[in-house]
Amino acid sequence: MFSTRLGNALTPAIGALAFIFIWWLVASLKLIDPVLLPSPQDSAIATWEGFVRGNLLQDALITIRRTLLAFGIAVGICVPLGLVLGSSVRVYRSLEFVIDFFRSTPASALFPLFLVILGVGENTKIAVAAFGAGLLILFNTAYGVMNARKTRQAAARVMGASPLRVMLGVTLLESLPQTFVGMRSGVSFSLVIVIVAEMFIGSTDGLGQRVINAQMIFNMPEMYATIFGAGVLGYGLNLVFILIERRFVHWGGK
Repeated sequence: MFSTRLGNALTPAIGALAFIFIWWLVASLKLIDPVLLPSPQDSAIATWEGFVRGNLLQDALITIRRTLLAFGIAVGICVPLGLVLGSSVRVYRSLEFVIDFFRSTPASALFPLFLVILGVGENTKIAVAAFGAGLLILFNTAYGVMNARKTRQAAARVMGASPLRVMLGVTLLESLPQTFVGMRSGVSFSLVIVIVAEMFIGSTDGLGQRVINAQMIFNMPEMYATIFGAGVLGYGLNLVFILIERRFVHWGGK
């Protein structure tokens, strides 16, 4: 039993080790210019120095703060809105084109619009990330409500539950598995948009700014170290939401 659990826990490491081995092999054979693709060892050293001597940890914390703030705004607005829209198919259908239009539009294409409205600053980065993540959460929450089991809702009404009680006690719980899909996608999307915004919207800190600065001066080990840090951060956020979903939404699909 213990060996099985240990094997399951170590399985994800196989892909990571294979990736590092291929990276090391390509760098050792110099199939790509070493200036453009440093070895894993050089990138690991740059990562360590960035955390110990540099500002990598500080930039990572700034990016995390922006990501979580944007995600919190998106959840606070779009989960209740998704519940309301999903409760009325007619209302949702009337707004479906607008939702799908902006959901299908790359959030980076909206940077100029947010810059015109909010200017260059912290609010723009957070707002555009919240907007992009919010559409994903809104879409999934609304569909979770619309696909909720009607029999359970009807049973609650027969037992005398008020519309608000049915919404909070039945419909909300029924929609949570789909809502968590949207939230998990939304937090990853928030991170992506925040990092891109840090690259191109006048930022002086954050992982995105660190990547673009390292690329401009051809400090490739630091660039790869920052990219690696951003990837680990995204994977960690996704893993946290998977664990929360398994713990608190264990009835999904039942």
